[in-house]
Amino acid sequence: MKRFYKSAAVAEIDGAFHVQLDGRAIRTPAKNLFALPTAGLAELIAGEWNAQGDEVDRGRMPLNRMAGTAIDGLAGKRAETVSAVAKYAETDMVCYWADRPQSLVEQQQAVWRPLVDWVAERHGAVLQVASGVLPIRQDEAALAALRNAVAGFDNFRLVALSVATGTAGSLVIGLALVEGRLDAGAAFEAAQLDETYQIAEWGEDEIAEQRRAQLRIEFGHVERFVRALQP
Repeated sequence: MKRFYKSAAVAEIDGAFHVQLDGRAIRTPAKNLFALPTAGLAELIAGEWNAQGDEVDRGRMPLNRMAGTAIDGLAGKRAETVSAVAKYAETDMVCYWADRPQSLVEQQQAVWRPLVDWVAERHGAVLQVASGVLPIRQDEAALAALRNAVAGFDNFRLVALSVATGTAGSLVIGLALVEGRLDAGAAFEAAQLDETYQIAEWGEDEIAEQRRAQLRIEFGHVERFVRALQP
């Protein structure tokens, strides 16, 4: 799509912050006004619009995309999103530790154990951990606590959590990033711990390098989005 505007700016209207193009309000795919809860997030999204060249590439506007999804109520699928995100807890990666080599086991214990302990303290969800690949049957009380935690997020933070959890393959890591327990770099390291270990042992191919670079970027988008939601 060709760029059809000169500049994007933010206007505060009735306590909300609207992104406008040449003074005209933009709307979401569902035709809702693009009204945001904080000036910080609105400024970042206006910056994405201003950074476009002669062609508008919405793929280069990740914060705009996440905010639009939140404003549109997750396309009417909030309950389904909550369920899908919460389901990661049933087989959360940080609960499955290696049984060897010892150096990998020690790294997992050093990085993942504090996160398991944190989610127990923060959300009352005591998750079981085990070595090997046999499935763990998590306590229903722990799973219910995490479902409640996910359901308690507003739409903006739920979208961020959905992206973070899917990127990490772990609800625990997703929660830790969105709630500020981890920054984007630490979230990447926790999510990629096993792969990073294998790369150190055997090296990394170009495709894996590109994929990991994109994961870093995604975690960074989530961190910027959530931080901008702070008043």
